[in-house]
Amino acid sequence: MTTTCFSRPAFKSRVVPVIVLADPAHAVPLAHALLEGGIDVMEITLRSDAALQSIEAVAKAVPQMHLGAGTVTRVAEVQRVIDAGATFALSPGATDKLVSTVKAAKLPFIPGVMTPGEVMHRREQGFTLMKLFPAQQAGGLGMLKALGAPIPDVMFCPTGGVSPENLKDFLKLPNVAMAGGSWLTPADALAAGDWARITRLAREATELAAQV
Repeated sequence: MTTTCFSRPAFKSRVVPVIVLADPAHAVPLAHALLEGGIDVMEITLRSDAALQSIEAVAKAVPQMHLGAGTVTRVAEVQRVIDAGATFALSPGATDKLVSTVKAAKLPFIPGVMTPGEVMHRREQGFTLMKLFPAQQAGGLGMLKALGAPIPDVMFCPTGGVSPENLKDFLKLPNVAMAGGSWLTPADALAAGDWARITRLAREATELAAQV
């Protein structure tokens, strides 16, 4: 990935695990567990003090993993996630200042949007892949269908309220490139180091995506 605005990142998985890590020691075994389950992407969110260390650990030890930094909401965080080894970033929303910063840094970026006006604004800035967040509160499947008619050239990664029960419904939509979710890495499984469970959840999600 060499461009800041992309329509489809280099990873193959259509399911993006949204991860909050409390212990950076869990990052590398988690990456291996997800890969074993067929998922080649991680969104490690900046929602914990362990985030940057976790990104750095995966970047060094598991180079085949496509490593995204999530919850990038401040300009100052952009260089930090780049230095840690993230290859792209995602945000629940975006400001023009944040967009100009990621563009200057040449960091591939998936901006968060919730309204048609935000979608049109980010499209004017060159983005054709956006994160619909929070997806269910923004209207879920109905919102994505409604956006697809007047703005068919934008693809989405809905995140927030996506689950195994509705994953296929989201992925069937022509304007959904992939979907994000936190169910793949439950806090109790991470705390217990239950990597087999995470591999099983990843494999189940991969199989569901393959049915679409």
